[in-house]
Amino acid sequence: MSDLVTLGQRIRHFRGAAGLTLDQLGERVGVAGSQLSLMENGRREPRVTLLTSIAEALGVTLADLLEESPPSKRAALEIELERAQRSTLYASLGLPMVRASRSMSDEVLEALVGLHRELVEKERQTIATPEEARRANTELRLRMRELHNYLPDIEDLAERTVRESGHTTGALTHREVGLMAKRLGFELVHVGDLPHSARSVIDLENGRIYLPPASIPGGHGLRSMALQAIAHRLLEHEVPRTYAEFLQQRLEINYFAAACLMPREQSVAFLQQAKADRNIAVEDFRDAFGVTHEAAALRLTNLATSHLDLTLHFLRVGDDGAVYKAYENDGLRLPVDVTGSVEGQLVCRYWSARMAFARTNRTTEFYQYTDTPEGTFWESTQTGTSATDEFSITVGVPFAQSKWFRGRETTNRRTSTCPDPACCKRPSGELANRWRGKAWTSAKLHAHILSPLPSGTFPGVDDQELYRFLEAHAERVDD
Repeated sequence: MSDLVTLGQRIRHFRGAAGLTLDQLGERVGVAGSQLSLMENGRREPRVTLLTSIAEALGVTLADLLEESPPSKRAALEIELERAQRSTLYASLGLPMVRASRSMSDEVLEALVGLHRELVEKERQTIATPEEARRANTELRLRMRELHNYLPDIEDLAERTVRESGHTTGALTHREVGLMAKRLGFELVHVGDLPHSARSVIDLENGRIYLPPASIPGGHGLRSMALQAIAHRLLEHEVPRTYAEFLQQRLEINYFAAACLMPREQSVAFLQQAKADRNIAVEDFRDAFGVTHEAAALRLTNLATSHLDLTLHFLRVGDDGAVYKAYENDGLRLPVDVTGSVEGQLVCRYWSARMAFARTNRTTEFYQYTDTPEGTFWESTQTGTSATDEFSITVGVPFAQSKWFRGRETTNRRTSTCPDPACCKRPSGELANRWRGKAWTSAKLHAHILSPLPSGTFPGVDDQELYRFLEAHAERVDD
């Protein structure tokens, strides 16, 4: 049955058109007028037999009553007001319900609905706070842990999309990504003036996907950005209403891009052979598909449990030890705050993710066994440099599964007792006594974790800058 509020509005509309009161209609169908009033207000669901009788009494069909569209503009406003006042957001304000009576003018009704729309918009724009981001990140990480970081529906979609582009083997090319976009009615356009807060922009009106210049260093990232933009359309994403929705969409487009650049069938075959050879290595996986080390490591987390029967963990850590990204389903205890969030938390100084920074030669992966309260883990870490800092990418597995990986013969071994503060966070008594009260310093904040994102239609993107960019480029299209 259609939405009860809309159904009630349609009954009221046709009753008014027939010139009947509630009691008169009630007499014709054998129910009290008060019962019909509850139905018209969306507070009681009528039986189909009663609806059939009401339709006959009003001279309309049952399909007319069950149609899902509001019967008039005013009815649409009344329905929107009713739904808004039933929302959790409105209930949290502790305000009384306002009934859209017949005596309420259309202007007053429009003003009330407009206020509710603005209230929802203001609430949506304030969700991108550091606290909300950490909470939403935590929920998403735990949900993906339950799924073993594997999304088969997106895997299937990526396989179909790649196949339809004509790609068969080897690394996916820029040309093939362009063909994917063209099939969706879009042209890839590289520009040098993207909004500072945007990685890409989709112009739905003119069918364009704007990307950074093709000549930027590390251009392989452009394929991923283009695929992420394409994914928004294929996955039929709508403007996110919450920060959690924004994060879910971002995860899905990143997953789609990775599944296109490293297709499941070829990736699983590559990894299964490497496992058979007891020679799994992220660097080989990376080089075989022409992606970044981080992309290959994350793709391994997608496939390892579902297709290789391996559990594992992944870390991206800054050179100060702060966690940027993390995933585990192998029992490693990640550092978390009181909310369960890992972002911004410091990993143990003795973990491979931080020990790798001490090496002089960082061109190859660093291997290490780490004894923890949860067991011994083998880890492989590769360091890298971004425009602003250094970071490390780590993939690790429980000791028993290290036999499948290159680097298992390493003699590097450390012991970590974290989260015990005596492990690596608390200075020795002698050192503390030497310097306590004799120094002062200023902390460097982790801006990527603590700063609120620009508020706007899309979290993190400045609306004014985005729309000015689109307007400027739309004029060039018109010319």
